[in-house]
Amino acid sequence: MGRRDKNVIVTEVEIVDLGAKGKAVGKKDSAVFFVEGAVPGDVCDVQVFKKKKSFAEGKAINFHKYSEDRVAPVCEHFGTCGGCKWQNLSYEGQLKYKEKDVLSNLKKIGGVVPQECLPILGCQEPYFYHNKLEFTFTDYRWITKAQLDSGEEFPVRNGVGFHIPGFWDKVVDVKKCHLQKDPSNAIRNRVREIGTENGMTFYNIRQKTGFLRIMMVRTSTTNEVMVVFQLGEDNPEWMEILFKTLLADFPEINSLQYAINTKANDSIYDLDIICYHGREYILEEMPPYYPSKPALHFRIGPKSFYQTNSDQAFELYKTALDFADLQEGQTVYDLYTGTGTIALFMAQKAAKVVGIESVPEAVNAANENAEFNKITNATFVVGDMKDELNDAFIAQHGVPDVIVTDPPRDGMHAKVVEKILELAVPKIVYVSCNPATQARDLIALSTKYNVVKSRAVDMFPQTQHIENVVLLALK
Repeated sequence: MGRRDKNVIVTEVEIVDLGAKGKAVGKKDSAVFFVEGAVPGDVCDVQVFKKKKSFAEGKAINFHKYSEDRVAPVCEHFGTCGGCKWQNLSYEGQLKYKEKDVLSNLKKIGGVVPQECLPILGCQEPYFYHNKLEFTFTDYRWITKAQLDSGEEFPVRNGVGFHIPGFWDKVVDVKKCHLQKDPSNAIRNRVREIGTENGMTFYNIRQKTGFLRIMMVRTSTTNEVMVVFQLGEDNPEWMEILFKTLLADFPEINSLQYAINTKANDSIYDLDIICYHGREYILEEMPPYYPSKPALHFRIGPKSFYQTNSDQAFELYKTALDFADLQEGQTVYDLYTGTGTIALFMAQKAAKVVGIESVPEAVNAANENAEFNKITNATFVVGDMKDELNDAFIAQHGVPDVIVTDPPRDGMHAKVVEKILELAVPKIVYVSCNPATQARDLIALSTKYNVVKSRAVDMFPQTQHIENVVLLALK
């Protein structure tokens, strides 16, 4: 158990690296610090707020030297909103440390060094790349220290934005977010105005009361827009005012939907969604692997999973297909297929693709997307991966030539790894959103496979998150 003491200040700590959860790593003498607000190359004073036996946690409060990789954050909410913790680090610096982190995980956790490490794939646009954001309404928005010190009074505390890191009930009111393209900011700011002008109640997170609760905005590469509201109470009069005003101001909204949510949590997946205007989905487009082929199109609904960064999703899937190097007549198993995006991308080159996913709604969406794209060589199966991938399944669908796996952050279940080893397919392409658990799984897989290639793909600029693709070949 750590102890808190905000009066402890350690001077001239040298920031040497980036560590867990995107925090900077500082050293002074033999002491190690995890520091908020610093980047490698800085020398700063650290106000310690938690001490443990082997390290301390704190924040940078005074700088003696600035790093060459340090840049001025573009967002006025940086440091309060926790969404983009690396805005003070140049994008070149971000890529450098992300790539270093991936290779470090593979070596230190997995005990492997790939035979070939391809350069990290960065984003052409490191801002405004999110195709989906969720904003939380509050009747008691966060007031910053600068605002308090100004002496200004805040009789109305309505706001809509993001949770303050570490505080489930605190929300910062966001004026401009640099993660999602227009008209996301304009829609959010206009809804705040509509709600306030018409006396609509904003959600109180502690009391669980209020009309305006959550708003999701989805955009696509086809320039379509979806807005989905979670409303804390069923108030037809307010709904009519809100929806009609919003549609009049933003005729480009292709889909306007809502759900009444009186639950304790904000999950949308068990709610009934009502379409007020337009289609129940928007269209997302992905370029084809072969330029001569038509683009892929995906129907994205309120509950659909799709990679957050549409442009980089293509680069990620292209890397996976390049690594697979499929030959004529080959079969691919796509484990944890989700809504089938990787599977359908692989189907452009494979003779047959079989996707496995535990969520029935996702498999339904995968089948719909296959039909929508006129893809007939992809099959999707519902089932828990550790149970479904058995001898009967193999007998029905055939032994794969390549396995593609894209598991959740926790990595693959141990039984799935065992079955993959038993199958001994020639190639495995492992796509991961968590290189640490990917490296853990490679410990077992390396008993039968060589780690041939690795390539990191940056899907999430301004954050510590990274995707990594690894090719394994049977020994």
